[in-house]
Amino acid sequence: MIVGIGVDLVDVPRFEQQLARTPRLLTRLFAPAERLLKPRSLAARYAAKEALIKALGGSDGVYWTDIEVTPEPSGRPTFTLTGETAATVAARGITALHLSMSHDAALATAYVIAEAGPAAPEAGPAEPIREERA
Repeated sequence: MIVGIGVDLVDVPRFEQQLARTPRLLTRLFAPAERLLKPRSLAARYAAKEALIKALGGSDGVYWTDIEVTPEPSGRPTFTLTGETAATVAARGITALHLSMSHDAALATAYVIAEAGPAAPEAGPAEPIREERA
């Protein structure tokens, strides 16, 4: 059963300016492996984290660096949750999170669906993510 949906859109140039103006945002918002990515990929991950918070219904018990967007071998993006965030998601009965991300030109977007109840079946094949790595 779907218990939450979240979507977020990020202006990539504005996001890059924020990172340049406030360098500590990189460590406050992203897991160590994510910090190596290019700004447009970081913007998509920021959108994914914001969309996740919206799908969860709020940020109580959710910490930015406990959320990492990692690709499966197929390239499909998934969330790797750790720490209190993982415990919070489990405590809310969420059994599956579905993530879709995209970035093009000056925009990055992400869409998240949170499901609860019996373990959800694995989603079908996804298009690979084509991201440039730092």
